[in-house]
Amino acid sequence: MRYSIDRLEGNFAILEAENGETIGVERARLPREAGEGDIVVHEIGEFKVDAEATAARRARIREKMEALWEK
Repeated sequence: MRYSIDRLEGNFAILEAENGETIGVERARLPREAGEGDIVVHEIGEFKVDAEATAARRARIREKMEALWEK
């Protein structure tokens, strides 16, 4: 399953699934490089950062923000 890291709270990360459901996960279960806004995939009991999906999401958000500032 694919999640977005919504926020980090102490020793926990709040993840949002594609369907909008949120879960709390111990930060120790995530890769060290994982941070807010990253896309992570949960496979076979392990979380991995999806760098390609994260970069694409950030690019889409950047484009939307730039479009808003142009108006």
